[in-house]
Formats: sequence, structure tokens, C-alpha cells
Amino acid sequence: MAEPAMDMNSAAGGRRGRSGGGGAARRAARSAVSLETAKFIERNIPNLEVLNEEALAIIETNAETVLAEIGVNFADNPAALERWRDAGAEIEGERVRIPRGLARQLCATAPSAFTQHARNPARNVDIGGRNLVLAPVYGPPFVRSASGGRRYATMEDFRNFVKLGYMSKWLHHSGGTVCEPTDVAVNKRHLDMLHAHMTLSDKPYMGSVTEPVRAEDSVEMSKLLFGADFVDQNTVMTSLININSPLTFDSTMMGALEVYARAGQACIISPFIVGGAMAPTTVAGTLTQVLAEVLAGVAYSQLVRPGAPVIMGAFVTSIDMNSGAPTFGTPEAALITYGAGQLARRLGLPYRSGGSFCGSKLPDAQAAYEAANSLNMAMLAGVNFMLHSCGWLEGGLVSSYEKFVMDADQLGALHHIAKGVDMSENGQAMDALREVGPGGHFLGCAHTQANFKDAFWRSDLLDYKPFETWDEEGARDTQTLASLRVTKMLGDYQQPSLDPAVNEALADYVARRKDSEPDAFG
Repeated sequence: MAEPAMDMNSAAGGRRGRSGGGGAARRAARSAVSLETAKFIERNIPNLEVLNEEALAIIETNAETVLAEIGVNFADNPAALERWRDAGAEIEGERVRIPRGLARQLCATAPSAFTQHARNPARNVDIGGRNLVLAPVYGPPFVRSASGGRRYATMEDFRNFVKLGYMSKWLHHSGGTVCEPTDVAVNKRHLDMLHAHMTLSDKPYMGSVTEPVRAEDSVEMSKLLFGADFVDQNTVMTSLININSPLTFDSTMMGALEVYARAGQACIISPFIVGGAMAPTTVAGTLTQVLAEVLAGVAYSQLVRPGAPVIMGAFVTSIDMNSGAPTFGTPEAALITYGAGQLARRLGLPYRSGGSFCGSKLPDAQAAYEAANSLNMAMLAGVNFMLHSCGWLEGGLVSSYEKFVMDADQLGALHHIAKGVDMSENGQAMDALREVGPGGHFLGCAHTQANFKDAFWRSDLLDYKPFETWDEEGARDTQTLASLRVTKMLGDYQQPSLDPAVNEALADYVARRKDSEPDAFG
């Protein structure tokens, strides 16, 4: 069920048609700008499991062997080495060898589910269990639009994507680095990005991880938005901590993790795997490495603060052995994603994977095929938090305006699939079968009349018109329709209200922090 939000055009809602008739009211309702955000998905369908008990046990044993005999590196982080030494690990230089069972024992204090709070409580999301939270693309330095082509991203682009995310019905989360605004200094852009998420949307958001001090800024700004006491006692951010696969934990990401864990904020502990380059070419070998890296990363978060919320991540793709380019929507990536979901559930952790992955340069048929494969795979794998669920193009190098709205529209199909099969009296439809009988049709029967508005999911973007109508309207393809939708959504956007004192405090914090150091673009 979708949760209604504020009327985005209250002034228009106050005007009355001269006739005052029901038809005029219905036409006004159809033309008025409104914002509706669906609740996070609660699955009523089973997860797809590809590994039997024997296979899972072998992978878990092999992962423990990797940790105990091969070990992992915690680079440039003496404090982390001391934490591990105190916990009972063997330290040799920067190499940490973790005795069998220790990492899993430490992981046991991490919660199996948690709530991430939004500044609008109606937008809170529950991460874990049977739930699926959808968040947009993360990290691309380039953007693409039908009118402007491919170019470096700017802060204006960033704000536009936050607005599109806020306006997207099926998207539950504002995300993080929806694109990398290259026109703002590297050491300051995180302040503008966080400010955009906090003021242009009221959905949950992610914090900065590119330096520990930027994570600290994220926590401090969140305290201004929510109140310091609330942040101390609740999760208001989920942030992405990538492991430098294979088996390396760099000081930048671990420093950010330490900040968030100490503050009780959630981290996605996520290996970044390109099979054949950063992990073995086989499914079982990659799953072994993924599990070993996650065990070490989650365990470390619990050394920093037992009970800190974490998500087991698995970003996995394969590689084209001819060109070296990453490939998406492949069978091997699907098997790894399914298997990692099983391992996450056995570990008792929420699971992050999937997205609208594709290697295509344009929002074309290749992009649609690969993204559809990836989105459906994640749904069936039992993913709880899906980053990159809309907007991803060109192997993650590009945030695409058109693909953002194309993917965001298709997320509605995931909501409807997740509902499963309605076996209520209405779902069984025996009254319809009795009324129509042999040789009739169901268009006019009472059951159809009672259910037709909500019977089928319908795209808000794709064209269902007869050929003649479609042709008369300019024979527009999906990218053209998406471009028009982007323009309309940005034109309809209205900023969600925010306490003026909070707004002023955030703006002042950003200004003071930006004035405190010179610009650095390196």
C-alpha cells in the first residue's frame, strides 16, 4: 500500500471549478501535482536458494580457512591492528589472521534488522527480515541526458537527482552520492551533497565515506537535522563501506566505518568484486572470498561498538575476458547474488546487493535487458537494501536522467511481484466465475468493476496506446518519453518543508566548514 504524503499543490487545491460538478473535481485531481511514496517492500514470495546445506557449509568452512590461514590486511591503521590483537587475532605487519570462529562470534552482536529514520517519520524504512528498501544510483562522475549528452556531473545535477528521487513513488531512499559533482572542491562537496539530501528531500539518506572527517561532518549535520539525542539513540544514516578486494581494508574506509559505528549509525560492509580480476572466476570461490571479507569487516565494526547496525553487502559482477570490461546481468553474477543472500541470512544480517546494473552507453535495449535481469535477480535473492536501483548506466560511470525515471518506474513492478498471490475470498474470484459462466466476458462483471482500479500494475511511463495514436503523437520511443517525464517531474517539484531554524543551522554549518579550509580538487 502506498502512503499518501503532502499535497504538492495546495494552492491549486483551493480553487473551485465554476460548475462545482464531480467531473470537474476529478479532472482537477488528475491534473494536480501530488507526491506519493510507496512503503518499503515487504516480501510475500519465497527467496530463490541455489546452494544446498552441504555447499553452504563448505563455503563457510573455506571462508574461515581464508581468515585463519591467509588473513586480511588492515592497511595504514595501527589502531585497528591493536583492536584485533586485543580480540585474539594474530598480527604480522598489517596482516590480520583471525582464528576460526572468532569473526562469526563477534558478528553475533550486530542486529538482524534495524530502522533507519527519515526526517519525515512516514518515510522511515525497516532494513532486514523480509523487507526490501530501494535507493538510487551511487557514485558516477558523469551524467547523461538526451539533450546534453555525456558530461561531467555538477552540483546542479546532484540536486536534480535528489529531486527526482524525492518525486519517485517507488523509491524509498534518497541515497548518497547520486552523482559526483566535479564543480565543487573534493574536500567540500560532501557538505553540499548532504545539505541537498537533508533539505530537498525528506526521505532517508546516506553519509559521506571518502574521509573520516567527512563522516564526522555527516554525523554532526545529522544532529542538527534530527537533534543530538535522537541521533545518539537511533539510526539516521546508512553509509557504504567498500572493501578493497581482495582481502584489504584501507584506512580511509575503515576510518569512516569507525566514525559511524561509534555513533551507532549503519554501514554497508561491501566487497567490490569483479570476478576474474578481484576474485576467482568460479562462483564458489567468489562466495568464499565475499564471506571472508564480510566476516572480517562486520566483526571489526563490532570491535568498535558492539551492536552497531551493519548490512552485509555483495557488489559482484563478472568480466569480459576479451576486453577486460565488467559485464552485468550475467548468469554467474546472479548465482553469486543468490548464494550471498543465503549466506547473509545464515549470518543473521541484512543483505545489500543488486541494482539496475548495465554496461550500456545509452538507456537502450541492452540497458533494459541487463537492468531487468539485475533487478529481478535482487528481488528473488532476498536483498534488503538495493543501492543503484535506478539511474545506473555505463558500468556505473554515468548517472542517466532518462534511465533514472525508466528504472524508477519499473520498481513498481517489483512492489507488485513481492505481494505474492492474493488467496483471500476476493482473490479467489469465485463470484466472478459464477457470474460470467461459459462463453461470457469479465469486463462488465461486478468483481471486475470492484477491482479494476487496482487489479494490475500499470507503468506511468511506457506507451500502451494504439499504433495510430502513438504515431500521431510523434512515434516517441521510451527515451523520449523518459526525457519528457524528467522535465515534468523537475517542473512539478516543490521542496518539503523544514523548520527554518534547522534550515539556518545546516546552512551555517556548511558555510563555516567550507570557509575553514582552502579548496582541494586533488
